[in-house]
Amino acid sequence: MNHRTILQEISILALPGLHIGHAQNTTAKTGVTVLLFDHGARVGIDISGGGPASRETPLANPETADNPVNAIVLSGGSAYGLSASEGVMRYLEEHGIGYPTGFANVPLVLQSCIYDLGIGDANIRPDAQMGYDACANAQIPCTDPSLLQGNVGAGIGATVGKICGMERADKSGIGIHAVSIGPLKIAAIVVLNALGDIFNPETGQKIAGLHNEDRSDYVDTRDILYQMFTPTDLFTGEEKSGNPVPLPSTNTTIGAIITNGNFSKAELCKLASMTRCAYARCINPVGTMADGDSIYAASIGKIDADINMVGTLAAEVMEKAIQKAVSI
Repeated sequence: MNHRTILQEISILALPGLHIGHAQNTTAKTGVTVLLFDHGARVGIDISGGGPASRETPLANPETADNPVNAIVLSGGSAYGLSASEGVMRYLEEHGIGYPTGFANVPLVLQSCIYDLGIGDANIRPDAQMGYDACANAQIPCTDPSLLQGNVGAGIGATVGKICGMERADKSGIGIHAVSIGPLKIAAIVVLNALGDIFNPETGQKIAGLHNEDRSDYVDTRDILYQMFTPTDLFTGEEKSGNPVPLPSTNTTIGAIITNGNFSKAELCKLASMTRCAYARCINPVGTMADGDSIYAASIGKIDADINMVGTLAAEVMEKAIQKAVSI
């Protein structure tokens, strides 16, 4: 039996207690995507990129208190976009959501950002109002889950294959994929904003990324990378003089796995690290110092499941989400 015959594709909104909302500035090409958890979530994280822009990630550390996380925020704006969480916290506080301290409910909000300042208007970034609006939009019933992905929210300024600049890159966005296997549900959401090229791992075919100068064909980003950073000229054999041009730090792929499987924070960190295999299969190069690649893993259910099976499946689901992010 082919394993795909026992997997059923579902809507990401079939996961109980999960709400997704977007807000964006279509002119500036930047935005916010919020994942809200009605009953909180236990969260782990894997960070493989060299330059993450993030907020409150220690809450996903197994050594910290096991308090339920209320929201995960994905945004553009690089580190400037971290302001969006202020609006998310305000929205949650207004609705009585957060960790009770005796004096106030303090919402627990995690956030990661992509660098999208190179497209649209770099002077306009996600702010508190955009974060608040994304939360409000998350409460509006969604009749067509396909509208949750593509050029919306945090994905509106996402691009891939940028080692030679934006003029040779491809547009990408948000990709979402979800499946069930028996009572277990697992979903992936990704904001694909990579330095590298994007591949279909089943065929090895490049499906997005760096183009040649007239955009008539694709070019392999690895070839450019190797030429840039070898100590000698690959054509003449002469030693290069001066310092190499640094990689453009205008990237970062951020995503989340959400499951109704019951896992501890330590197990969720492992689950997130297993999901990273999808990044390696679909994005090349990946996890460079010019990326801030991060993956959250959130548990919002009580289904007992084997972490090895779920981690393997999570990587496969994330693969599909990555491919959908460039099929827009």
